Amino acid sequence: MDERMNGDPGGHIDFFEDPETFSYHEFLHQYMIGNTPCLFSSKFTRSWGSRKFWVSASNQPNWDHLLQEFGDATVPVANCDVKEYKANPKEQIPLREYIEYWRGHRENPHQSPRGCRYLKDWHMQREYPDYDAYQTPVYFSSDWLNEYWDAIAVDDYRFVYMGPAGSWTPFHADVFRSYSWSANICGRKKWLLFPPGHEEHLRDCHGNLPYDVTSSTLQDPKLHPNYHKCCPPIEVTQEAGEVIFVPSGWHHQVYNEMDTISINHNWVNGCNVAFMWRFLQKELEAVQQEIAEWKHTMDDWDLHCQVIMKSCTGIDYTEFYTFLKMIAQRRLDTLEATDADFPPEGPIVPGPRHARFDLQRIADVLSDLIDNTEFRKLELETFNPPPEEWLQRLKIAIAEKS
Repeated sequence: MDERMNGDPGGHIDFFEDPETFSYHEFLHQYMIGNTPCLFSSKFTRSWGSRKFWVSASNQPNWDHLLQEFGDATVPVANCDVKEYKANPKEQIPLREYIEYWRGHRENPHQSPRGCRYLKDWHMQREYPDYDAYQTPVYFSSDWLNEYWDAIAVDDYRFVYMGPAGSWTPFHADVFRSYSWSANICGRKKWLLFPPGHEEHLRDCHGNLPYDVTSSTLQDPKLHPNYHKCCPPIEVTQEAGEVIFVPSGWHHQVYNEMDTISINHNWVNGCNVAFMWRFLQKELEAVQQEIAEWKHTMDDWDLHCQVIMKSCTGIDYTEFYTFLKMIAQRRLDTLEATDADFPPEGPIVPGPRHARFDLQRIADVLSDLIDNTEFRKLELETFNPPPEEWLQRLKIAIAEKS
């Protein structure tokens, strides 16, 4: 293990060189449960198909291969030069059109009348399930989000990003306060990372988080009265082939310092599902405050709040319960399997030990969910099975298998 930091950071993150000496269980206890970022060397991705075929001999994006394989795909492209509600506006265009733009942007030293454009959040894996671009590293394989959304065939949280030097992502924390991992296929990124809680010092006098944490306006004490309390960001340079782990609630801002392609996943598991639950509670509170003046004039106000929350975040309390229930059922199925179904050694996820860990974390969150006032306002009699009955079943299973 080494340390990787750059510039004038507020700290460092651990850097792991060798896959042979870094175990899944070490990552689980020190980094997932510890909610601490780290960086993996290019050795962890050297066997990936994307590392072989998406990169040219000069270590640049292999546009010809990308066009041949995916040229007709429709991809989401953001304009980094335009701010729209704390983000960049996106349009859907063919990949071949984006690569034509990218080539011109690079040849005209990174200038274009169309601005700096960044292909973001492309669901490549969902659209091309048989294409062997990469294998999810075992450290990130306990992934409830994608396990759930794959099962219901609605969505996924696996993305490809492609952009020229100068493209960037504004200050944010990841969806549902999930973990994320991001692997550079080629190029270089600079990350500015802030530990959970420090983003509160960056809010302006109206309570809003900044769009750009490098803006000089943050140093105006009238606009940002608490900026002086915030620690400097942890600044990390991520090279080609390297993988960064960003834990729950770590706000960050990211720059492509070269033409860069990356693969990113967001994921939740037993280590951070409580972060997701706290995030949903805060989101509902924000919606309730926003439409509080209509509470006594609107029928089913509480239900409307859930609908608005789902439209903003992608999930409401009912679906969160369904999500927990489905993962719990799968872990119960794992425990009911025989030991012969699992190899005797290795970081198996989810194996029996991991299944028990997951069930205990689900039971903890489910217990809190059942006691939640807003959850109890839902039509719980329509839930199958009823939440309290399901919780009791989990507790019995955990006790029997301990």
